[in-house]
Amino acid sequence: MLNQELSKYNIILGSSSERRKKLLTELGIKFRIMTSKEEEEYPSNIEVSKIANFLAKQKADIISKEILENNYLLITADTIVVQNCEVIHKPKNKKDAIQILRKLSGNSHRVITGVCITSSAKQIVFSSTTNVSFVYLSNDEINFYIEKYKPFDKAGSYGIQEWVGLIGIKEITGSYNNVVGLPTHELYQKLKKFI
Repeated sequence: MLNQELSKYNIILGSSSERRKKLLTELGIKFRIMTSKEEEEYPSNIEVSKIANFLAKQKADIISKEILENNYLLITADTIVVQNCEVIHKPKNKKDAIQILRKLSGNSHRVITGVCITSSAKQIVFSSTTNVSFVYLSNDEINFYIEKYKPFDKAGSYGIQEWVGLIGIKEITGSYNNVVGLPTHELYQKLKKFI
């Protein structure tokens, strides 16, 4: 079993995301949290499909410098939302969140999560992409969701597991958990090969 193999490592999740913590816990993995305070940024000329991987690796490289023990295994991730080659970031405020959800309403977009697994000996980076289609959302629905759920810490201004996901998502192709923040099935398979 993977969990027995992992017990020889000090597992670290390089994220403060409650959703990622929950998903990793549900995989039965014991871990501690370490995060970086450094601002994440990527080159302006990078391909959109490679941004999430770049950011996940950047987080890993920063955090791993602070780890003192040798038997660590660090998991970092970054999720981006892409619509028509445009990266849709976390909203700056309520007005921004409304504009983002109006843009996603009645349309499809991609959710890309880059994941980096790092130990003292090696590092792998991979990504998972999920296609998500929204039904048309009325202004009242958008306003209600933003007022009640305040999705300001979420790429694309929404959480698939929240009310707007329940009423607004027409179709997804790919991993549901990837949209939540961590492609658990792929992570599990990659960990099996990594260790």
